[in-house]
Amino acid sequence: MPRKPDIVLVLADDMGFSDIGCYGGEVRTPNLDRLAASGARLTQFYNTARCSPSRASLLTGLHPHQTGIGILNYDDSPDGYSGTLNDSCVTLAEVLRPAGYGTYLSGKWHMSNDLRNPSDAWPTRRGFDHFYGTLAGAGSYFQPATLTRGEENIEHEALEDGFYYTDAISDNAVSFVRRHHDERADDPMFLYVAYTAPHWPLHALEEDVAKYAGRFSAGWDELRRERLRRLVEMGIIDENWDLTDRDPDVPAWEDAGNKEWEALRMAVYAAQIDRMDQGIGRILDELEATGRLADTLFVFLSDNGGCAEEMPPDTAKDFVTAFVDFAPTTRDGREVVPGNVPDLAPGPESTYATYGTAWANLSNTPFREYKHWIHEGGISTPFIVHWPQGLGTTPAVRTTPHQLTDVMATVLDVSGADYPERFEGRAVLPLEGHSMLPTLRGEPGDPARTLFWEHEGNAGARRGDWKLVRKYGLDWELYDMGRDRTELHDLAAEHPDIVAELAGAYEAWAKRCGVLPREQVLKLYAERGHGLPT
Repeated sequence: MPRKPDIVLVLADDMGFSDIGCYGGEVRTPNLDRLAASGARLTQFYNTARCSPSRASLLTGLHPHQTGIGILNYDDSPDGYSGTLNDSCVTLAEVLRPAGYGTYLSGKWHMSNDLRNPSDAWPTRRGFDHFYGTLAGAGSYFQPATLTRGEENIEHEALEDGFYYTDAISDNAVSFVRRHHDERADDPMFLYVAYTAPHWPLHALEEDVAKYAGRFSAGWDELRRERLRRLVEMGIIDENWDLTDRDPDVPAWEDAGNKEWEALRMAVYAAQIDRMDQGIGRILDELEATGRLADTLFVFLSDNGGCAEEMPPDTAKDFVTAFVDFAPTTRDGREVVPGNVPDLAPGPESTYATYGTAWANLSNTPFREYKHWIHEGGISTPFIVHWPQGLGTTPAVRTTPHQLTDVMATVLDVSGADYPERFEGRAVLPLEGHSMLPTLRGEPGDPARTLFWEHEGNAGARRGDWKLVRKYGLDWELYDMGRDRTELHDLAAEHPDIVAELAGAYEAWAKRCGVLPREQVLKLYAERGHGLPT
């Protein structure tokens, strides 16, 4: 009997829709471009707008609220989300291991509310044979907190000269491939590679930053226009969709202060993605060297859109210590300066900065909004699928809408693994997703299917070309995605019947999936002192 296909799932963190080369961006990503050149690119694949919820949905095939992770990995039970994977879901690893797969994770987990003590929501207790990575959601690339192998804290390993977390994730992923092939060559493998790149802080290696010297000096306005042109030429964006306006909080490039520093911020961000792509190349090389690449379903995507979070120097320390285990000094004892400090070059270990709203606006070209929101800039991700033996090597661009719940269904379809009604004595919620194999093979999608999203009260639903979306506290907006995917022409007033129909469908979905009212979450967060994440 032939071996089942290997499955490699690679996730970027806080990377926009159009950053990488094969989606129109300036970042040099030859390895991702290579996958796209002999695989499929989806143009309308959606995440869930935030780190933890996207990971929960990706790995379980459920909506994040059903898994206990409605916002982040904070424990707000019993009245709020538990912030940790619950017993009502199963992970891809838990489904694939009984089907004979070796299961491996290298990188970020971010789905347990206990970051220091092994719990039932740690990777090794949710189906992964081997784990190397971090339990936390963000942190220094030179001193990552919660660095763990198996269930053992190994933060001391980051103190070694030359440690850089993106490289460590790649190195361990390569090691897992080699180890599996040496020990279980006839068994299929599931490898989940969850990079933290390019999530803040802007930490990159000098040699990578140097590649982008001057590349972003034209500024965000001109670069957004150039990206749109390339996206249209690639067939990813319809030429009839207008480019969104510059974010109102962002000045015209000609009016921006300290242009050299601004361009450097984006160069460091690009360098983080570049380094990730280099690591992906090493994983591909190892798969090829072991003869496994041709029958590997290799998937690449991002967990949400580009992140517009600014980090003013006067509030930066409070911000980072609220969300991460912040190291105040470098490995050699220098002070780490948190925040976007003009004239302080980001990138080194002694800095802790973000690339900000203007460059996130570029990252999400041509769409509106960012991470956190359900407008296209928050939930649209590049999505590359490469599987020569199953899909051939003719490059394809597929336009059928899909979302994260569909990854589990697709993996089940490819692997032949069974999705259980019960797992280890507990009931499991039914799978929410649909297999993407028909789409990947060029078949038309189901026009009656409705996709749903909610995060922090921001909400949306899409059926066919109609998308209903709102920001928390504001009215529903309605867009025709076939004519206006950049969401510039709100048609809610012209089609109240469609608004009512989709709003009703959304409310039914929200009730069924355990979506909490944002007012309730706000109250809980205020009571417990950590404030609603922004």
